Amino acid sequence: MPARSTFAIETPTGPCTASLTYERRGAGEPLLLLHGIGHHWQAWEPVLDILAAERDVIAVDLPGFGASDELPEGCTYDLSTVSRVLGAFCAALGVERPHVAGNSLGGLLALELGREKRVRSVTALSPAGFWSEGERRYAFVTLRAMRGAARSMPLPMIERLSRTPAGRTALASSIYARPGRRSPEAVYAETLALRGAAGFRRTLEAGGAVRFRDDVPEVPVTVAWGTRDRLLLPRQGVRAKHTLPRARLVRLPGCGHVPMSDDPALVARVVLDGSRS
Repeated sequence: MPARSTFAIETPTGPCTASLTYERRGAGEPLLLLHGIGHHWQAWEPVLDILAAERDVIAVDLPGFGASDELPEGCTYDLSTVSRVLGAFCAALGVERPHVAGNSLGGLLALELGREKRVRSVTALSPAGFWSEGERRYAFVTLRAMRGAARSMPLPMIERLSRTPAGRTALASSIYARPGRRSPEAVYAETLALRGAAGFRRTLEAGGAVRFRDDVPEVPVTVAWGTRDRLLLPRQGVRAKHTLPRARLVRLPGCGHVPMSDDPALVARVVLDGSRS
């Protein structure tokens, strides 16, 4: 059953209170899981029990997504602030320097946590921030279109679409290579999560100028990219390798932008290998 943690942090603009929802399973070294923009912690559900067999897994809803509260006005959604929120969240749970794995926005945040030495290893699945300006615009237009569609469709239509493989393809093919593998319940829930994501606009606005340009030399880093990623194109993984020359670059054959349900066994193995001490 998901839990909730409420805590205060200090930011350059003053104190900020955050309240995050999370799912925690398993035992072993702590592993923090971060989802992408518009998603929720359940994006990790296909691999959660595999990971929990070897790790103390903490899958969190980022601020303003899933069941987590939006950050108060005046608290920005820039990388520095959200990484502080995640650091304070871990401290509130009594977790010191966990391993971290993130997808898309979560991958970018994982790398930022690594750059700040807040974590002991980083696994980034199709992380944001290695795009050209044209690729960033394409991704943002696609994300806004997905959000607009989710908000404009009546709930009964979303439910009907989620019941069929063709409907799940219409709802989720931008992020999954194999959307038919997602259950009707999962696609319906994540479409509602995108529809109701209070932090979507502010997160996208904060990401407009983001480029990840720094190496992460003191933390083991794995970068993995789906070969069928239609949102952040796989060539961005080559740029990531140039920026992070010590990182291990892994191809995820047949996987899309959110690869956890496209090939759960492969993704779980990549995350576990990336989080070996």
